Amino acid sequence: MGNIDTSIPKQPDTVSATFDGDDMSYLGGEQASVRSPASSEAIFDKEGKMQIIDANQYGSAYPLRQQALAFPSVQIGGLPITVVDRRSAASFMIEVARNRRSDNRPHYFTSANGEVVARVHADENIARLFREADQILADGQPLVMASRWLCSRRLPERVATTDLFHDVAELAQKEGVSFYLLGASETENQKAVTATRESYPNLRIAGHCHGYLSGEDLERKLDEINALAPDILWLGLGVPREQIFVHDFAARLANVGVIKTSGGLFDHLAQKTRRAPLWVQKAGFEWCWRVLMEPRRLFWRYFTTNPYAIYAILRFSK
Repeated sequence: MGNIDTSIPKQPDTVSATFDGDDMSYLGGEQASVRSPASSEAIFDKEGKMQIIDANQYGSAYPLRQQALAFPSVQIGGLPITVVDRRSAASFMIEVARNRRSDNRPHYFTSANGEVVARVHADENIARLFREADQILADGQPLVMASRWLCSRRLPERVATTDLFHDVAELAQKEGVSFYLLGASETENQKAVTATRESYPNLRIAGHCHGYLSGEDLERKLDEINALAPDILWLGLGVPREQIFVHDFAARLANVGVIKTSGGLFDHLAQKTRRAPLWVQKAGFEWCWRVLMEPRRLFWRYFTTNPYAIYAILRFSK
């Protein structure tokens, strides 16, 4: 991806508070609000960073809309994981994509699983890249299971990007929200686009490109994406390349609504990588299925990261 600057800018301060045992972030100063199709309300600070949403889907224990409330989050392995189900996450992404930040940067949504937790604790630079995100979703079932035993609030379900993509695509083709698909090899990227167009014929795909760009090619591609102004840029470069991409180049994409990091999404869409059976996913062993599918590439990765992830989740969750 060309020269990568790993220095991390300081994030704007927020005011922290707690409600019913959950961590919340309230913002002072200038605010603007938007209303989602699911009758939820998001509030953005003067820097344009998404922080607050009405959480009426969580039941009567929460205040009514008059008292805006941040999405509840729980600490799992030291990362703030958003407490949200797939449907709400998809609806919220659609609405946020339509509301550009005042600081001319896209909103930045990412996801975490056990491997990410291990990497975050092994490398402070990677940790800082994840802390820049507006939202971190639970892409791994082990995180959902850990929340039931270790956290003040349970995650309602796993929000895997490979599933979330379809939820968002269904809404996007109805609402006229556009996509750009960036990542994977040229062949797999094209197959992913073809499969997406077949499944969602009314979806607006502003453009697509493989993820092996550098130098002048990358510079031109950034200008092209910004000119096309997609509402959602699905970025599939793998951890931590996609997080580094957001850190280095988000400021060049002022006309993009949301960047959603996507890992191996395009390989799944292209049917290069098979999903585990549903019962394996729910049991939290999809990582094991992936090792069986690609043992040479993934065995050593999971052999080294899984013990560290287990330790971090047990030690740094609340």
